[in-house]
Amino acid sequence: MSLIPVPRPNLTMTTTQPDFAAVIDALKAGDRFLVTTHENPDGDALGSLLAMTSALRAIGKDVAQYLSGQSPLPAEYSFLPLAELSRTLPEDAGARIVVAVDCANERRLGPDTAFLEAAPQVIDIDHHHDNTRFGDVNLIVADASSTAEIMRDIVAALDVPLTRELAEQIYIGLVTDTGRFQYSNTTPKAHRLAAELVEAGADVNGIFQAVYETVQLPKLKLLGRALEHAQPYEGGRLVVAHLYRSDFTDAGATEPFSEGVIDYLRQAEGAEVVGLIREPPPHAGGPRWRVSLRSRREDIDVSAIARGSGGGGHRQAAGFSHDGPLEAIIEFIHEGFLAADAAARP
Repeated sequence: MSLIPVPRPNLTMTTTQPDFAAVIDALKAGDRFLVTTHENPDGDALGSLLAMTSALRAIGKDVAQYLSGQSPLPAEYSFLPLAELSRTLPEDAGARIVVAVDCANERRLGPDTAFLEAAPQVIDIDHHHDNTRFGDVNLIVADASSTAEIMRDIVAALDVPLTRELAEQIYIGLVTDTGRFQYSNTTPKAHRLAAELVEAGADVNGIFQAVYETVQLPKLKLLGRALEHAQPYEGGRLVVAHLYRSDFTDAGATEPFSEGVIDYLRQAEGAEVVGLIREPPPHAGGPRWRVSLRSRREDIDVSAIARGSGGGGHRQAAGFSHDGPLEAIIEFIHEGFLAADAAARP
């Protein structure tokens, strides 16, 4: 089958050719790396972390993997080769170049970011439009469908062969961050890239079954709790749900089981913006509540709402933390929605 070549690199006004070249030069020049991503990682974070690890090792680099926090990884990604992903920093972390993927700001790397200051260099690779450019070298492609899409450009620039394993790692990030190629960030390049990855051997059916059709019963029970707590505002244009720790306990679910719950809220008829407020486990530390927001309207930027509480993300998918109480968070989301709605209207 003849494939349309995938344009590389894909640059935007926020990402210049020198940014891309600087990252490639830094990856080639370094010898020892520490690859990391944000806490409570999703498919794009894990797929990009694995793809970066594979690419660096393919060109002879020494690579360690690190993820802050102790929460279990989402069960749907248990099939991934994540045995090397350490939840504690390696003893030689201060001697390794840090490569942070799919992370909009340093706070999302965890409560202790001292390892960034100790590192000889920090490379920041991401597709969130509000990335704070916290690295010494930054590659931010705001119109990329996913960080995994950027990984494919990097792999090509490093002259690393696209093996089946690498293709699947990139595909996982691509398919999950585009919502199975249904979200508005699904571009022609994303579809061309998907075709290239399938051509390289990515097991589309196997990945789909593992990620979307292997749902543990506690997750379904937790979803039921969230739907019970869902409340409409503004005639249903805003829908907000919450999960207490007791909901997790009663469902027999851990924190990662809340991943994807908000996508069901998006399906509510008439909903333009949805929010999921969840109470994290006691050992997580930090603010008492974590909040996810999704927008079905391109003219409502939920990342702007999230930034009002120190968070951020994409225009249509964002998150933040808050000390509460629950009622205050709901009011904050409600007011943010009304302000965004008013600003979007002529």
